[in-house]
Amino acid sequence: MTGRTAGAGRGGAEVDFVPVEVPRPANGNGGANGNGGATAAGAASPRTMDSVREEHARLRAGIVAGRPEGVRRQHALGKRTARERLDLLLDEGSFVEVDLYRRHLGTGMRLSGRPHTDGVVAGSGTVDGRRVFVYAQDFTVFGGSLGEAHAAKIHKVMDLALATGSPIISLNDSGGARIQEGVMSLHGYGGIFRRIVAASGVVPQISVVLGPCAGGAAYSPALADFTFMVRGTAQMYLTGPDVVQAVNGERVTHDELGGAAVHGERSGVAAFVCDDEESCLEEVRFLLSLLPSNNLDRAPSTGPCGATEDLRAELARIVPVEPNRPYDVRLLVEELLDDGEFLEVHRDWARNVVCAFGRVDGETVGVVGNQPSVLAGVLDIPAAEKAARFVRFCDAFGIPLVTLVDVPGFLPGTGQEYGGIVRHGAKLLYAYCEATVPRVQVIVRKAYGGAYIVMDSRSIGTDLSFAWPTNEVAVMGADGAVNVLFRRELAAAADPVALRAELVAEYAEALMHPQYAAERGLVDDVIDPAETRAVVARGLAVLRDKRGEPPRRKHGNIPL
Repeated sequence: MTGRTAGAGRGGAEVDFVPVEVPRPANGNGGANGNGGATAAGAASPRTMDSVREEHARLRAGIVAGRPEGVRRQHALGKRTARERLDLLLDEGSFVEVDLYRRHLGTGMRLSGRPHTDGVVAGSGTVDGRRVFVYAQDFTVFGGSLGEAHAAKIHKVMDLALATGSPIISLNDSGGARIQEGVMSLHGYGGIFRRIVAASGVVPQISVVLGPCAGGAAYSPALADFTFMVRGTAQMYLTGPDVVQAVNGERVTHDELGGAAVHGERSGVAAFVCDDEESCLEEVRFLLSLLPSNNLDRAPSTGPCGATEDLRAELARIVPVEPNRPYDVRLLVEELLDDGEFLEVHRDWARNVVCAFGRVDGETVGVVGNQPSVLAGVLDIPAAEKAARFVRFCDAFGIPLVTLVDVPGFLPGTGQEYGGIVRHGAKLLYAYCEATVPRVQVIVRKAYGGAYIVMDSRSIGTDLSFAWPTNEVAVMGADGAVNVLFRRELAAAADPVALRAELVAEYAEALMHPQYAAERGLVDDVIDPAETRAVVARGLAVLRDKRGEPPRRKHGNIPL
């Protein structure tokens, strides 16, 4: 028996399948006469437990192996099968599958054949010994399209993950909603989305896009905490190229419309972009090693490593004294974190701010830092959104925050103002104000205007604030301040250049000297740059048992 079906995305590509069926006897007892196979004399042999077990083993092995032609086609596309992906992701031998025998009800229009699994492999396993729940869509069965039974399996593992306080990982490779099942496919997606929202902030949710993820299916990665995509094979969009061309005449390929580069660099939907499936799933394992299993557990610790006494002379050489000279803040992050190891989130999107996970003295921290090598480290709309989402995730899961400040302000211009920088910048402000986790701020160089406030200043609740001797905390830089305050004097001066230089020096000496903020209690200490790692480690140790209770309310109204 053969059949054909089509998914709703990627142009409705058809997928052949041969469902795994075990022939049943006419009376259901094993043989033509109900007593087993025929004997040499024509009599039926008795059915035994061994024969039942063999029959069951053949069925199970056939389901797990999959249809050879479908497996070959998946490999020809440069993709692994769902089970091969699970082998890479999970600890060896740890996978426990649920609903292996699940099949659709067969009521859809022209929906012939009822293969087991219904196009998704679901269950639980471990990553470095820690429990996770996972589902992997199987493109070799119905093109991985989502129908009622398919969705029910996903609902089941999501419910179990939430009940046990375990992370949820989805491996997406699907043509979208199963057209033949009509509205029940859409109903299945709705159930997934509702569960993602219910689990948000309770257990980490990671979405991995390893093939097409079209139409309503794209909202699962959009709602997840972190989305991974693989170059060349992953595509994600709401409307495919055919629809785009039909509506507005624009010709675009699948990859140009929703490939990994698009979402990793332009839209910001993908937090991580990888070159192949193996490195992608290894990166997922690394991310999980830095995260707690749920919002009540602590993240895994590797134990103290002497960070509280660790002096790093290199820190004093990384950052130029001149406030306008660029440097790569990631070099500072390397010196700050254990073994120089960190996992950067959204590396290629909104690059003027860096967000990363790492460890300080064995404990997971989230680092947010302005990036002076990109747009001088200014805050703009994408940077504010990127940092705000990262801060909120860390706060939801009890991960302390370290903020490295070197910011000249918000990016000026009509494009930013018309685009709503006031509202988007307020997202980052809201995220920090709302955060109750331990928070340590380090002012490296300049911290001007509203951007200083937004970058976890004392006024919005940072617990400890430290500054380097190169810090300049002010409403604006000295040059800009002099232009505003002494405009008339400069216009009337016989030598405006000399007067400007004099006024700039006077302003800097009066309002921007390194101890100015410390004298007013806005900075707890002005530290030697080489001591930064040790000072941050000691500060986090002081704050380790911090308890913060949010006000009693249903929820706030973040300026989305």
